Amino acid sequence: MDEQQFQQRTKALALRVIRMADALPPRLAARVIGRQIVRSATSVAANYRAACRARARPRAMAHKLDIVLEEADETLFWLDMIVDAGLLPKERLTDLRREANEIVAMTVSSLHTLRTRLKG
Repeated sequence: MDEQQFQQRTKALALRVIRMADALPPRLAARVIGRQIVRSATSVAANYRAACRARARPRAMAHKLDIVLEEADETLFWLDMIVDAGLLPKERLTDLRREANEIVAMTVSSLHTLRTRLKG
């Protein structure tokens, strides 16, 4: 997968999370968690875009990818909280969880490759 395709995937995740957050019930906990998950998912997309622009500076790219990883993992946390708080059924979030997990895995792999090159 190339950078442009991964940028599209992270943006698509952010848009799906936005739509999911809009579907949360009108409760205080849902509003708070909804804001948090929208923030983390959109941060994944924004920071990956910034990482791509930092290509000339590998250390800057690694720093941005660390943020992508952290925010993708946080998105997974909020998806778990939505289910655990009974705000949406687990089945409804299966595809979102799968996509967020794949983004985490690909980011870990990219960071490993980048750090290996930096050491070399």
